[in-house]
Amino acid sequence: MSGRISLIFLLTLLVAAARADEVAARVIVLANGDEPESVRLAEYYAVKRGVPKANIIAPKMPITETVTWRSYVDTVLNPLMEELVKRGAVDAIGMDLADDAGRKKYAISGHDISYLVVCRGVPLKIMNDPLLASEKTPPTVNPAFKTNAAAVDSELALLAMSNPPKVAFVPNPLFKNDRPSEIQLNQIVKVSRLDGPTFEDARRLVDKALEAERTGLIGRSYVDIGGPHAGGDRWLEETAKQLEELNFDGDVDKSGGSLAAWARMDAPALYFGWYAGNLNGPFAQTGFTFPPGAVALHIHSYSADTLRTTTRGWTSPLIARGATATFGNVNEPYLEFTHQPQLLVKSLARGYRLGDAAAYSVIGYSWQAIVVGDPLYRPFKVSLAEQWARKDKLPPEERAYVTLRRMRELDRAGQRDAAIWAGLEVQKKQFSLAVALAVVELQRAAGDLGGVKPVLEPVTRRRQFTMAESPLAVLAAQRLGEAGEAKAALGVWQAVLGGRTLVKEVRVQWLKPALNAARAAKDARQTARWEEEYRELTAPPPTTMTEAGK
Repeated sequence: MSGRISLIFLLTLLVAAARADEVAARVIVLANGDEPESVRLAEYYAVKRGVPKANIIAPKMPITETVTWRSYVDTVLNPLMEELVKRGAVDAIGMDLADDAGRKKYAISGHDISYLVVCRGVPLKIMNDPLLASEKTPPTVNPAFKTNAAAVDSELALLAMSNPPKVAFVPNPLFKNDRPSEIQLNQIVKVSRLDGPTFEDARRLVDKALEAERTGLIGRSYVDIGGPHAGGDRWLEETAKQLEELNFDGDVDKSGGSLAAWARMDAPALYFGWYAGNLNGPFAQTGFTFPPGAVALHIHSYSADTLRTTTRGWTSPLIARGATATFGNVNEPYLEFTHQPQLLVKSLARGYRLGDAAAYSVIGYSWQAIVVGDPLYRPFKVSLAEQWARKDKLPPEERAYVTLRRMRELDRAGQRDAAIWAGLEVQKKQFSLAVALAVVELQRAAGDLGGVKPVLEPVTRRRQFTMAESPLAVLAAQRLGEAGEAKAALGVWQAVLGGRTLVKEVRVQWLKPALNAARAAKDARQTARWEEEYRELTAPPPTTMTEAGK
């Protein structure tokens, strides 16, 4: 019987591999033939993902992110479409006709493209051209939509659609569509981009996707709720609920605004939030980085205005800090036309690829939204059960975060004691501050405060913490203080505030609770030092003579 099961399992693997090969064989990779690194990136991706080298198309294009409509049509769209039709990837018959933008017209009956991968070097966005003849739009259409400015990728998604309009957006037939018909699938080409501040950043998107597919997505989840519109908050509320059901250990912030610089952000495998114009908070801290496979989305209107920066907007800075998949908008999209996080999570959690999840979660094309990452990437290719079964083969840090997720799973199933035991067992091999805090939280929930000090005792011996560890150490100090361990709590606070240089806003935030710990421990000398420092940091700037004389 066991032999038969093994044979069935082997056949299942072979079928899955054959399907993956078949999908890769239908990927088209678009590069800029005038940019050698763009072509090398395309070739690198093709080798890593088993895409035939013949599937790389590299017409000569401008080496700029922004192009005119005429430039887009002449150097990107028409050459690409001509090649796709010639190769049979798009089933179409060309005509000796073109529209006012120069787009050659075709009678199209379908396509055989699994995904179109756009490589760094291909233009990012098309500027609005008011001189192009405007298509007739109903008078009820919002004037804000009467523009032909768009993301190049969003326009390319309509390659297989005959004569798509230039003005406004085109409804996406795959949006929230769990069972799209063959006709609907043939209308859309799923597009994703390998891009970033540098070519190395773009190439790393491929490597990190492959790494995460080997081990499974490992880390915590973070959802930042509290933006300017109720609709977006509802999306994020649903996202947080889904992540909880997936048993990710994580935090949900509802304080409003973007996450504070002192917020916990260790191993951010999944991040969804809003609403700030430029990357800030814990992401902007020196040394911040995402773990392999991380999926990150910050909703903002111009989050992908450029992909050549490490600080402006969100999409490009997130890539620079190691995100494996992210999303953005090249111009103002309006909230409803951004990628919806709850739909992304729903689709990815089903085991779908990034390219499918992106198409499922955006309401329209020929508009402003883009997805950056390998469209073949499957964050949930490896299940939690598989991760847990082979946890001992993982590096200690990754094993710790798999343990956190397993503890969540057990606790949500009503097995709190088993969850605590799972955390304590892993701690015997390698202490993890993140696991220790999770054990303490479960103990506290069960009414056990006596176990706090033994579990957190290794933390009290530390004399310094890294940037990522510091918020966890702060939580540990707070839990020790609440358990009546004032001196132990003070020792942790001293390590947090004395071990590394903190930006002013973080230091001010943490000095107040540290002062309370010093007072509780009756340490007059430390109390006096921190009181003086707090006064200096929070004192108003001195008044100038000019101001005084007014």
